[in-house]
Amino acid sequence: MINVQHISKSYKEVEAVSDISFEVKKGELFGLIGPDGAGKTTLMRILMTLLIQDKGTASMGGFDVIKDYKQIRNIVGYMPGRFSLYQDLTVEENLNFFATVFKTTVAENYELIKDIYIQIEPFKKRLAGKLSGGMKQKLALSCALIHKPEILVLDEPTTGVDAVSRKEFWDMLKKLQSTGITILVSTPYMDEANLCNRVALMQKGKILTINTPAGLIENYKRKLYAIKSNEMHRLIMDLRSFEKTNTAYAFGQYLHVTGKKDDVEATEFEDYLKGKNHTELQVFDIKPSIEDVFMDMMGEQ
Repeated sequence: MINVQHISKSYKEVEAVSDISFEVKKGELFGLIGPDGAGKTTLMRILMTLLIQDKGTASMGGFDVIKDYKQIRNIVGYMPGRFSLYQDLTVEENLNFFATVFKTTVAENYELIKDIYIQIEPFKKRLAGKLSGGMKQKLALSCALIHKPEILVLDEPTTGVDAVSRKEFWDMLKKLQSTGITILVSTPYMDEANLCNRVALMQKGKILTINTPAGLIENYKRKLYAIKSNEMHRLIMDLRSFEKTNTAYAFGQYLHVTGKKDDVEATEFEDYLKGKNHTELQVFDIKPSIEDVFMDMMGEQ
């Protein structure tokens, strides 16, 4: 449903997207995972026919993003990163407007948005600009779906909303996927990668790897340790100056640490840190997360 081949895009001296290629199958939930500045939004705007790439080709539903842009706009629903609905129209007016633009009605496709819309229906007379972050998100998703698109493109849809709204939103995406809609979503939140069928990890305009969430973790071969002491700031400085440390970075209440060689044992880190007068030490091996995989690949780059 989505085919991207060797896409590149630059803004003067900055290469925002560099030689990116991937495919998304029909009915798949595919994630673009990476921090701000990774190139996710530029890539999505190219796919949504809002930007023209410098190199490469891309198609959505078999339609070329340059030659067939009108057809693409009829089969794709788009939710940009910034709330872009009409803030001086009510919830109801926004939804009716977008339905009219796509030559349909709210009633015609109501079943598709019903589970989402009933959550904001009590506020249907409220101006969109007066809604909370979570409610704006649900309204934007309803408007993106009202014409029954084949592909749904969501640019960082959960940024800036609370944890409960994030969970609700992903539950809604899973329900939509079960209807056969192909979904492309970008996010800076590594934990959301686990909710996708496949993900592309992006950094500085390039794709580091593409795999299933389970496949990414399976391919992580390093020994990984969680380490904690009574002085966390000094701990990270000491570990980074230790000759046997490969990486050490903060992860919640612990530091996640790898050795330069896989035969570096937990006891070696513990003995070194005791020699640096750290107390209340905790050192134990752990299983990696998607974020650990991403940090490791960034280090290799």
